[in-house]
Amino acid sequence: MSDSLERLYASVVAARGRDPSISRTAKLFRDGVQKMAKKLIEEAIEVGLDAVQMNREAAILESADVLYQLAVIWAECGIAPDDVFAEIDRRQRVYGIAEKLPKQASVAQARRLLVGAPGRKAVS
Repeated sequence: MSDSLERLYASVVAARGRDPSISRTAKLFRDGVQKMAKKLIEEAIEVGLDAVQMNREAAILESADVLYQLAVIWAECGIAPDDVFAEIDRRQRVYGIAEKLPKQASVAQARRLLVGAPGRKAVS
C-alpha cells in the first residue's frame, strides 16, 4: 500500500507545476490550501455516507479520492508519505497498534508542536 501512496504523492508533486487549465491537481495548488481542505472534507463525507449505506464499490472509489486529496494537502504542507508512515510506526511502538491517539494526548502533542514551531504562539 505504501508504494501506491508514494506513487500517488510523486504524481501529485509532479503535477504541481503544470498548467491549471489542463491539470486538476495544478488547479488545486493554484486555488490554495483552503480549497484543498474543502475537497478533502467533501470526499471524506462521501466515504462516510457510502459506508452507512453499505455501498462497498462507491466507498472504494471515494476512498481513492480521499487519498488523492490527502496527497495534495501533504504536498502543499511539505509532508511526505514517509512522515505519516513514521507516525503510524511510532504509535504502534507506543500503543501496540497503530491507533488514533487518545484525545487528551493528541491535544497535548499538538500544543507541544505549536510551542516548538518557529513563528507560532503557544495554544492555551
